[in-house]
Amino acid sequence: MDSISITQPDDWHLHLRDDDYMRAVLAHSAQRFARAVIMPNLKPPVTTVEAAQGYRDRILAALPAGSSFEPLMTLYLTDNMRPAHIRAARASGFVHAVKYYPAGATTNSDSGVTDITRCFDTLEAVADAGMPLLIHGEVTDPSVDVFDRERVFIERTLGMLVQRLSHLRIVLEHITTAEAVAFVRSAPDNVAATITAHHLLLNRNAIFQGGVRPHHYCLPVLKRETHRQALLGAAISGSPKFFLGTDSAPHARHTKENDCGCAGMYTAHAGIELYAEAFDQAGALNRLEGFASHHGADFYRLPRNPRRITLRRRPWPVPQDFAYGEHRLVPLRAGGEIGWSID
Repeated sequence: MDSISITQPDDWHLHLRDDDYMRAVLAHSAQRFARAVIMPNLKPPVTTVEAAQGYRDRILAALPAGSSFEPLMTLYLTDNMRPAHIRAARASGFVHAVKYYPAGATTNSDSGVTDITRCFDTLEAVADAGMPLLIHGEVTDPSVDVFDRERVFIERTLGMLVQRLSHLRIVLEHITTAEAVAFVRSAPDNVAATITAHHLLLNRNAIFQGGVRPHHYCLPVLKRETHRQALLGAAISGSPKFFLGTDSAPHARHTKENDCGCAGMYTAHAGIELYAEAFDQAGALNRLEGFASHHGADFYRLPRNPRRITLRRRPWPVPQDFAYGEHRLVPLRAGGEIGWSID
């Protein structure tokens, strides 16, 4: 197949940052996706409906003229969030989910949850509201190997959470391991997962090719080839439990290329094209539409998009970098080539 037409996709996990940085990257996502779930890990984090509304207004004001892109807002779960915050979020009509970061797990997660048991009343309210809980599934215990943090989180926390709150809708985000795939497959239908394009295309060797590659460092970190193959198998399986979430995470070049570089890959410049590459390599382009355009909308109980897009096997060169406020931003595959493009 040299071209494929699909329902316009959505991005169910996107970092836009804010202000000038948000304005620098927003168009890339708006050109490809109809909607995106916007991560709330700003400084300060988005913990109230009022903060979410202000952030949403700034995003809408920054959209290119004529764009119909819809930001789906989220609240950042903290130890101190109360059920009333959740009821207000549900009533707002524009807050669609609650995000759970274990404190210190990733970028701007210092305000995250220190002890999940403190949040059970609030999570009951999330479940009763029918809102998904979006989970960054890693432990932060320094005694746990960085490559095992997702597996240990599943063992210590996620299994307990699914059992205790059986009606809570959960998205285990940006899964990276065969263990996560197996858990989601065996869990009830209220448990789903997003998978990034970079975890479908790269294994952990990419971090060390010819030296340390800071722009291939993300959290959860890339894993072994066996795990990449498990993720690919899940993505192309046709199971409605797995769907697209880019986890595109912009960072200025100087914050990646230093002695303590930030975690995250910027992929929004080719947010759907990279998935087309992965599915094409697996001989499963016919499964791309379900994964990218149907499964996430269905899980979030939102209508599928009416518009369609066409992807063609037409290579294009990736710039070395993009403007990012007063800085520069290095995208995935900078200076290289991407094999699929949007008409």
